[in-house]
Amino acid sequence: MGLSELTLSPRLVKLTPRSGISIRRTLPHRSIRTIGAWCFVDHYGPTDQANAMSVAAHPHTGLQTVSWLFSGEIQHRDSLGTIQIIKPGELNLMTSGLGIAHSELSVNKDIQLHGVQLWVVLPEKDRNIAPAFAHHSDLPTFDLDSMTVRLIMGELLGHESSAKTFTPLVGAELLFRDKSKVELSLNKDFEYGFLIDSGSVEINGELVAEGNLHYIPPGSEVVSISASKNSRIMLLGGLRFEEPIVMWWNFIGRSHDEIVEMRNAWESGSQRFANFKDQLDGRIPAPEMPNIRLTPRSNSVLFQR
Repeated sequence: MGLSELTLSPRLVKLTPRSGISIRRTLPHRSIRTIGAWCFVDHYGPTDQANAMSVAAHPHTGLQTVSWLFSGEIQHRDSLGTIQIIKPGELNLMTSGLGIAHSELSVNKDIQLHGVQLWVVLPEKDRNIAPAFAHHSDLPTFDLDSMTVRLIMGELLGHESSAKTFTPLVGAELLFRDKSKVELSLNKDFEYGFLIDSGSVEINGELVAEGNLHYIPPGSEVVSISASKNSRIMLLGGLRFEEPIVMWWNFIGRSHDEIVEMRNAWESGSQRFANFKDQLDGRIPAPEMPNIRLTPRSNSVLFQR
């Protein structure tokens, strides 16, 4: 029995005890752990809360964080010494590799905060590279009929983002200027997810509610999207990521013992996650390890209808 299209509903998660914002998380999901190398999808806002994004220093390993805003502004600081404001239409791309720490803080209280936080898992050969940060303010933007596409990562319809990737993947924002139907060409070797931020959207004839993520397995060469005016969709796709991984808290490793080592490095103040100054002046402690051993899991078994 082949893989089928399906729609994933989000679960509500509190960002941090210090932050006032709740987020909608669609990946990882009990049905699908990854879409390509995309392994984490948080969707938040719009919110007027003054302290909506107030996330003190915390660590990451084995992944890239992809920060994308629809409205508002966030200040990023990290253990490399980076200080960068991100605004709508710009990309903050942090490659954690062996280890990095960063914080995030809303800086413009007069504008609603609204966006997505995404993670991309790094493959085995690259997961322990030196950490890096890049800001991209000039990304490819083009029209397809009445839909405007802003390409965040990868390639789409002959356009290519300058953002560095480690596996074949694509990420883009799709904004409908008017009510219309669009036939969008796909890479038949990729699997795809379409996260509905706003609007009334049908994908291949199925109505997908706001906040839900519609999954399309490999093999499709085109997708039909019907959407109301001002609908916004996040497109995520890539070659299926088959490496077994352990994903716990802010770490991605390959074994239980690796995760323990990463946690101990953070809790002990190791230079693997160097200290840095910010306005929040604090570090988020790691949770206690579970009472069971963490087992590497792959994405080889998906929900099937």
